Amino acid sequence: MKRYPVHHTSSSPLDWSVAEPLTDFTFPWEERTAPLTEFRALWDETHFHFRFDCVDEDLVLPDGPTSKDRVLGSDRVEIFFTPDLSLKPYYCLEMSPRGDVLAYEATFYREMNWDWSCAGLQLNATIEGNRYSVTGSLPLDTLRALNMLKPGSSEFYAGLYRAEFHHQPDGTVHSGWMPWVNPQTDRPDFHVPASFGVLELVR
Repeated sequence: MKRYPVHHTSSSPLDWSVAEPLTDFTFPWEERTAPLTEFRALWDETHFHFRFDCVDEDLVLPDGPTSKDRVLGSDRVEIFFTPDLSLKPYYCLEMSPRGDVLAYEATFYREMNWDWSCAGLQLNATIEGNRYSVTGSLPLDTLRALNMLKPGSSEFYAGLYRAEFHHQPDGTVHSGWMPWVNPQTDRPDFHVPASFGVLELVR
């Protein structure tokens, strides 16, 4: 199982240079070169902090009346969390380059509770040229309340993903799916235990 070390920080503002860049996002279900996607994470005494930096030459950012409408048709990055690999339950954050968030609780397989909200989530997103960044933080108390960080443990299961959309010559939009962990499924699917790795809080 893939692991990512989340280094401790005491700096304010955050010094992202001390976080390890994770770049092994791929297109398991199609033959094309994956654009650069970098994930970084840090933690302090109260929060888990994360950051995605993405190169995207063709941003797809549809409008819609709700965050759900806008996010599901958009280029985006995603983090899933789960207390254990039964995925009963798991929690999902899908975040667009414009800062829209779709947060939901789910139970394997794909039983969604769209009314769930993530307590204490803070998010900031920026677009500069052909790059976008999504930076956020979650209280450690939220991870504990969701049984993600268990007493005496410094690690938890997480899935890291990117949805990479682009416009086709005929005007349609192609959806591409990039996980950190290749789940080895026949078709794109992040909602399976095999797409998760481990994030470990280290000092």
